[in-house]
Amino acid sequence: MRIETLASHHDRDGFSCGVDSLDRYLRTQASQDVRRKANGVFILVEPDKPDVVLGYYTLCATALLPGDVPPAARKHVPRYPLVSATLIGRLAVSDRRQGERLGAVLLADAVQRAFASAGTVGSSMLVVEAINERAAAFYEGNGFVRLPDSLRLVLPMHAIQRLVKP
Repeated sequence: MRIETLASHHDRDGFSCGVDSLDRYLRTQASQDVRRKANGVFILVEPDKPDVVLGYYTLCATALLPGDVPPAARKHVPRYPLVSATLIGRLAVSDRRQGERLGAVLLADAVQRAFASAGTVGSSMLVVEAINERAAAFYEGNGFVRLPDSLRLVLPMHAIQRLVKP
């Protein structure tokens, strides 16, 4: 399997994950976001079926108020009015392939890309707005910390650095 940037050969209409808003985004909005540089859209495919979308995720820049940063991470971020971050806006796996840990494959790639770009564009943490409790549990199981009374979760870049650099 490989992850590549959304391109015209990807069969966006054939993708379904069971969540209408995620399916609709890929079909109707994703290519426009890529053209406008509003989001990076990354597609998981198998090399022998490069047009079949197994899953996807998006990345873009965002910012948080310092009070939204978990206390354990505050010492690692500058004291600015806004804290720069990278947002995983969407992450979805084809309903035909759910249960195969493809979400973890997509998330690992998103974490690596976000960390690699953090030194260039400045990003103190990775942020996700989980679509529901099940999704929030997925992110928590992968090291993200949930903000109180919220479906927003964060993973500080300093924590990612410990994972990618021994």
